[in-house]
Amino acid sequence: MGPLISADSHVVPHPDFWSEYLPSSLRDRAPRLERTDKGDFVVFEGNRSPVMALNSQSGRDKDDFTFSHPRWEDQRAGGWDPAARVADQEIDGVSAEVIYGGGPLRSTDQELYFASHAAYNDWLADYCSHAPDRLVGVAYIPFDSVESAVKEVRRVAARGLRSTLIQARAPQGSWNDPQWAPLWEALVETGMPAGLHVGFSFGRNMRFQDPAGFMTDLVMTKMEMAEPIAELLFGGVLERYPDLKIISVEAYAGWLAFMAEYVDHAWETHRGWLDLPLTMKPSDYIRRQVYATFIEDPVGVRERHTIGIDNLMWSSDYPHGESTWPKSRDWVEKSLADLPEAEVRKIVCDNVKNLYHL
Repeated sequence: MGPLISADSHVVPHPDFWSEYLPSSLRDRAPRLERTDKGDFVVFEGNRSPVMALNSQSGRDKDDFTFSHPRWEDQRAGGWDPAARVADQEIDGVSAEVIYGGGPLRSTDQELYFASHAAYNDWLADYCSHAPDRLVGVAYIPFDSVESAVKEVRRVAARGLRSTLIQARAPQGSWNDPQWAPLWEALVETGMPAGLHVGFSFGRNMRFQDPAGFMTDLVMTKMEMAEPIAELLFGGVLERYPDLKIISVEAYAGWLAFMAEYVDHAWETHRGWLDLPLTMKPSDYIRRQVYATFIEDPVGVRERHTIGIDNLMWSSDYPHGESTWPKSRDWVEKSLADLPEAEVRKIVCDNVKNLYHL
C-alpha cells in the first residue's frame, strides 16, 4: 500500500499558549485553564467551559468516550505536543498529516479576535517546525478586510504554513465579487490551497442543542459544503483562477459525485438565459480544482471516477473521536480493498503530496 498521508488531522492547543503568543497588550484577556475537583475548565471572557473532550478521543472505544469530569490530560498529547504527535504517527503508520483545528479566539472583542489569528498561526508554525516534513499546517486568515487577509496569507506562507482556511461565506458580498480578487491572486501566487472545513462559518449551529440536534447537524455539515463550492464555480472564481485549489474538508465525498453530475444538468438547462462566466462544463472545474477529504466513505469510493480519482484524499481525523488512529492502515486496507493499487496510492498519498507540493 505504501505510505499514508492524512489530508485532515487536527491540533488541540493548550489554552495557556495564548498568554505567550498574543501581543503583550492583550495577554491579560487570554483564556486560562482552571483545574477543579469536577474536571478542567477553560475560563475566558467570564465563561467557564469544560474541556472539550470530544476533540481528542482517538484510540478509545466509541462507547467509552470521556465526558464526565474531563481532564486536559485525558486527551492525546499529540494535539498540542509535536513530539508526541510524531510518536503517534509512528504508531499509526502515517508519514505526514495536514493539520487543521484550533484557530482564532471566539471573542466579541474585535481587536482580540483579529489579533488571535496571527497568534494561532505563529503557534502552529512553531508546532509544525518540529517536523516540517511530517506536519503540514493550515492557517486561519482574518477577513476584516481583503488587505489584511492578503497580508496574512503572504506572512504565513513565509512562516512555512502550507494552506489556509476560508470562510464558507464571504464576510461582505460574495466570493466572486471583484473586491476579493487580491485574495485569490495571493493564494495562487503562494501556491496555497484554500480549505473549506465543516462547521467553519456555515449557517447551522445546533450541534449541542440536544441529541437529535447534534446528529442532524452532523449530517448537514456534509450536505451544506456544496453551497460555497457552487458559488465559487458558477460565480466564475474557478474560471478566472485555474490554478486555485479548493478543498472540502471533513465533509466526505459521496455527495460530490451527485454534485458533479447535477451541475452539468443545471448548466445545460439554464445557460441559455443566464449569463454564466464559464467556458467549460461545470464538472470540469470540479475535477480540475476541487478536492475532498474523507475518513471512510463507501459511496465516495464507489463513485471515485465521477468525482475524479485525483481529487480524493483519505484522512485519519486524529485526534478526534471519529479518528481511525491507531489502526489507520487496517481501516484503509479494509475500505479500499477492492481498488487497484495505483488508485489506492493516489487516494492515501500521491494526491495530497501533489496538492501541497510535499
